[in-house]
Amino acid sequence: MEITEAVAKTFRMDDEAWRRHANPWSVWTRFAAIPLMLLAVWSRTWIGWWCLVPVAAVVVWLFLNPSAFPPVEPRSWAARGIYGERVWAQDKASVPPDHRRVLRVLVVLGLAGFGLITWGLVMLDFWPTLFGAVVVIMAQLWRIDRFGWLWERAEEQATA
Repeated sequence: MEITEAVAKTFRMDDEAWRRHANPWSVWTRFAAIPLMLLAVWSRTWIGWWCLVPVAAVVVWLFLNPSAFPPVEPRSWAARGIYGERVWAQDKASVPPDHRRVLRVLVVLGLAGFGLITWGLVMLDFWPTLFGAVVVIMAQLWRIDRFGWLWERAEEQATA
């Protein structure tokens, strides 16, 4: 089982769950969780181990988020991106090679950004934390955009 399938299974991603996950409110509130998580971890300098309370709150929110919003059709940019992610998760062989290459690069960029975030949070160094967050967010936005292209391509093929 691949990582994508394991994550989808963990979050019980059936058709209804994917449609809820594609709700723009769901997408944008997941992005909003990034700075909240960074602040929660950084708060250890002010509140010590109590920082685990806001960390846990963000983790719980991220777990509940895919089912917190009503299902939507792929009309918005964010929804098309999530529908494209579903196409990719269900059949990677249908993804054109150029998309696969770009998606791999974006995963590497995201991991590099995550590494900077980790370093910045461990060392309590603001700039690597901020730069890492920007890299992670930009890579994820670009990834959603690529998935949107993938969804549009799948739709064109379905109607052809």
